[in-house]
Amino acid sequence: LREHRQHELAQLHSVQPEDTVDVGPFQVRFLRVNHSIPDAMALAVTTPAGVIVHTGDYKFDYTPVDERRTELGAFARLGDEGVLVLCGDSTRVESQGHTPSERQLGETFDDIIAHAPGRVIVATFASLISRVQQVANSAARHGRQVALVGRSMVNNAQMAIELGYLKVPDGLIIPVEHINNVAPDKLVLICTGSQGEPNSALTRIANADHRFVQIKSRDTVILSSTPIVGNEMAVSRNIDNLMRQGANVLYSAIAKVHVSGHGSREELKLMLALVRPRYVLPVHGEYRMLAHHAKLAEEMGVPRENSVVARDGDVIEASMDGGISVVSTVPCGNVYVDGLGVGDVGQAVLRDRRVLSNEGVLVVVLTMDSETGQMLDQPDMISRGFVYERESESLIEAARTLVAQTVNRLTQGQGRSDWNYIKNRVRDTLAEYLYSKTRRRPMILPMIVDV
Repeated sequence: LREHRQHELAQLHSVQPEDTVDVGPFQVRFLRVNHSIPDAMALAVTTPAGVIVHTGDYKFDYTPVDERRTELGAFARLGDEGVLVLCGDSTRVESQGHTPSERQLGETFDDIIAHAPGRVIVATFASLISRVQQVANSAARHGRQVALVGRSMVNNAQMAIELGYLKVPDGLIIPVEHINNVAPDKLVLICTGSQGEPNSALTRIANADHRFVQIKSRDTVILSSTPIVGNEMAVSRNIDNLMRQGANVLYSAIAKVHVSGHGSREELKLMLALVRPRYVLPVHGEYRMLAHHAKLAEEMGVPRENSVVARDGDVIEASMDGGISVVSTVPCGNVYVDGLGVGDVGQAVLRDRRVLSNEGVLVVVLTMDSETGQMLDQPDMISRGFVYERESESLIEAARTLVAQTVNRLTQGQGRSDWNYIKNRVRDTLAEYLYSKTRRRPMILPMIVDV
């Protein structure tokens, strides 16, 4: 809020586990759960129709690094009181068993840092303070100093230290500008970029474009995360680039360097058993995950008709006697930010950009006499992303001849014609010809210079 100069406008209300807040006709109760960030909370919302429990992101970690465990008893008490709807995290419903404890990674980091011949670079989420704590603990045990790389990592760690969530000895953390003053085997770097984000620290390091950190042959790089759906290609590209520079790269597919913050199938079962909801609304996951969660609820005794697999925008009604169902939808979706514009890039613009990226553009410039309506010169053609003019001279020349014939036929003996009509006919004729020759459909932009 301070960064965006909103801190003076915001009304902030701090809450603790088991606190309740009255909001209009609702009463909201906060319940501690374990996740990848400190102070994760589930919500129990008491409404006139019944209690709705929203788990948020959670797992049941019996040995969390900060020793603040999910409040199983609070969820059980809610189940005893009666829950109308459970909105449950579905992210890892496809994973059997239990999600391992965050504390298990401590031994992994200890072993890697103890035996690494050079620097150890750990990439993880900036908000995963418990992971940063474990790396810092291992570094301290093995006599290494720690440098934080990436603006969000530095900011989050500083705030966590100020608030008491991250505990590190004095002198352990050094500025990234000073890393060259420390022997490589006495240094650990913790950075952002585990998801391959384009401007993150690890991506810049992988591209040999970081101001302070350049990969050395004895470096060990740990990607302490699993790729989020859609990020696989970017993560793989970073791994390849790091290995090309000589780094030893460890990631979740080949080493136990990450545990999820989301509960697996058995933990979802435990949540259903504790809360015992009348209705289940799976949330947070791809559609297949929501569907699997609904099937899991059925296995746990929730009738199939009492679960709804919803899509974004669905409006759902539930009552104790009237069942649960989707009653309508509301418009929703991504709001695109492009430069200084927010929400002004619509589907039409995106469709044009996809065409340009896939097929390219061909601009046809016609010089026309405003009095007679006749063409004064041969059409000029400019290709970008379609074909290279010098390598496809015969195609461009044939297209130019076809355009000239089309325009001459349309304007012959008719005086000035409607320019829009000519442009449309040129576009249609040229599109058909180019598709027959190339099986591509570039964006064709006819332009008439009126002389």
